[in-house]
Amino acid sequence: MNRVIRIGTRDSELALWQANDVKKKLDKLGHSTKLIPVKSDGDLVLDRPLYSMGITGIFTKTLDVAMLADKIDIAVHSMKDVPTILPKGIVRAATMKRANHKDILVHKGLNFLNTEGIIATGSLRRKAQWLHRYPLHEVVGLRGNVNTRLKKLIDNSWDAAIFAAAGLERLNKVPENYTELQWMVPAPAQGAMMIAAKKEDHFCIKVLTSLNHETTEICTQVEREFLRELEGGCTAPIGALATIKKEFLLFKGILLSLDGQRTVSIDKKIKLADSADFGKACAQEVLFNGGKELMQDIKIQMNQ
Repeated sequence: MNRVIRIGTRDSELALWQANDVKKKLDKLGHSTKLIPVKSDGDLVLDRPLYSMGITGIFTKTLDVAMLADKIDIAVHSMKDVPTILPKGIVRAATMKRANHKDILVHKGLNFLNTEGIIATGSLRRKAQWLHRYPLHEVVGLRGNVNTRLKKLIDNSWDAAIFAAAGLERLNKVPENYTELQWMVPAPAQGAMMIAAKKEDHFCIKVLTSLNHETTEICTQVEREFLRELEGGCTAPIGALATIKKEFLLFKGILLSLDGQRTVSIDKKIKLADSADFGKACAQEVLFNGGKELMQDIKIQMNQ
């Protein structure tokens, strides 16, 4: 029997692009597939910042429920949205080759950089890093899908907004006025896509093995280890990027206060063969060097 693989996805334009990318690759391998779009809580509630909702995996939990209820077989996620601890019975079946990991600034001109300015983003990480570099600027919240956020930038008096480069590039929506933020440390696993499956679904897990990109898998695993060890269940401004050069793994990580004025960062490399638990070790070094106190302050502020 030729089994139809039901691919679960959020119903935003970007999520559908990602799911269709996986669908095309599976179809090319000779498998039968079907997209099953669902709407997540993160897409429905747009009037509050994500971090204020106190929910882990707000973009992924609806798909988790659908998978465990046998309504879908696999789920395609932006990996940066996936909690570092997956629900019981669900596993990472494949990590797709990473796209552009950088953040980009979409702007109306850059004259504001050396004066006062208003920047839009819904990300604590982007806000904190921006305020660290430009403490005189105001950062306002921005939620919604890519099209909604681009339109809000046009319709408001803001000077610029920060986006993930990969999302705009995948949808071919990179505006004329933009600049890559080379200095900004991205979210752990930014630019990577993850495919989840049920732990006991050996058929899908075997099929998806052929889509796995080993370099991206290794790098995102280190970044997510760093995130998991630091957070302890609390959302915080955390950036992480791992890259592989020859036989070495290079890692850059950062933890910031909510206002961006305090930072603890790390920049290290290790032989690739010795990189097991490297993300965890880097996080522990950050915690030892002031990160523990910083995380405690963040938790207090987030609960106020």
